Amino acid sequence: MKKPGIRSTRQVATALSLLFMLATSGALAQQGGGPPPAPVVVETAKSQRLAPVSWYPATVISRNKARLAAEVAGRLIAVAEVGTNLARGDVAARLDDTLLQQTLNENLAAVSREQARLKFLSADVRRLEKLAKQNTATQSQLDEAIANLGVTRSELAATQARVGLTRERIERTVLYAPFDGVVVERLLEPGEWAEEGSAVLRLVDSASLYVQAWVPVQALRYVSENTSLRLKANPKETNGTVHTIVPVGDARSRLYELRITVRDAAFSVGQDLRVAIPAAEPREVVAIDRDALVLRRDGAVVYRVGADETAERVEVETGIASGRLIEVSGIQDGDLVVVRGGERLRHGQKVVVTAPQGAN
Repeated sequence: MKKPGIRSTRQVATALSLLFMLATSGALAQQGGGPPPAPVVVETAKSQRLAPVSWYPATVISRNKARLAAEVAGRLIAVAEVGTNLARGDVAARLDDTLLQQTLNENLAAVSREQARLKFLSADVRRLEKLAKQNTATQSQLDEAIANLGVTRSELAATQARVGLTRERIERTVLYAPFDGVVVERLLEPGEWAEEGSAVLRLVDSASLYVQAWVPVQALRYVSENTSLRLKANPKETNGTVHTIVPVGDARSRLYELRITVRDAAFSVGQDLRVAIPAAEPREVVAIDRDALVLRRDGAVVYRVGADETAERVEVETGIASGRLIEVSGIQDGDLVVVRGGERLRHGQKVVVTAPQGAN
């Protein structure tokens, strides 16, 4: 008995492959023909007002920041650590007040001395007034006593003012936080001598923030106070509101300052981001998510899902882009478009919507 050759073995394999293909095509024919339904994610195309935008760099800054300075000269005995959160009125630094306390004691002693002298001169004036009426004291003696009494009253007022000044200086040996904030830098350390006016530490309010952007004057044409602007700090995106436009440009850069309020606590002081400034007046367009676009060599297409859950291939032209939204032609307000799973779709193919989004 002869063994089958290589050629006969190949013929058998080819025949089996043909039989498998025929069986598969028969099964597909029984199911109605064509590929099986494809799972897709859809969103609703919406008519809304969009405007082209230009992106400009911006920085997160604090509304409140200060270098706390010593108001009197003295040796520092305490300075808040970097990173310490201080509430308004909390002690930020403290200077040694020993010398000022001694000065206060000296001033209080001077007040007591002048008060005693005032008491003596007041009694002397009263005595001389009686003697002058009896012609046993001259008028010049009385006038001199009255003058001395007036001088003493002035000296007493001056010494009392010095007491108040020294007490105020003692109060100012303690530096208090003028607002809620965090200590970001120590400019002097405990044990160092602080001159009057020397900066001791830097305090920054990390909860109350602005976004600061510098833009050319033409970029302000479509921006005003309370305008909502988009902010992007990869990968995060949020909205802010224009708080103020400083109407004076920088002499060197010819740029204007724009301050935007932001309530997002995820931003931090010093963080870089970008702000979208409108470049034209907004207009009404039909917009879809960028992910709905399927880019081909001959252009962009979008797959629209009909009521019969069939994918329809629609050639589109794009227009204004704003964030994830982009203007398209050929799509109507309310159409369901495929945003996930469109890369392998065919025109007329059945689909299964796995996670509809945006349909109201």
